[in-house]
Amino acid sequence: MSAYIVVEVEVHDPDRYENYKAMVPPSLAEYGGRFLVRGGKVETLEGDWSPRRFVMVEFPSVEKAKAWWDSAGYAEAKALRQATAKTQMIVVEGVEGP
Repeated sequence: MSAYIVVEVEVHDPDRYENYKAMVPPSLAEYGGRFLVRGGKVETLEGDWSPRRFVMVEFPSVEKAKAWWDSAGYAEAKALRQATAKTQMIVVEGVEGP
């Protein structure tokens, strides 16, 4: 069953965060991850949630998503993200079937 990592990002160091953005795509390939949303325009339809930057990555499973997040191949990028931005991140299971 597909899984999704969903991230709300508040960037504090835009110059260094650009380096993070370049580091992530190669780290996803081994785990079957692909971006569905990567920082496009956000518009609030209900409530008061208004993320500055929003990212959603699809994986083949929760296990693959968590393996990527904990991988050596993502470790350097993760440390850079944590140093340059405040994030809220979850992993969620997708819907089974077509």
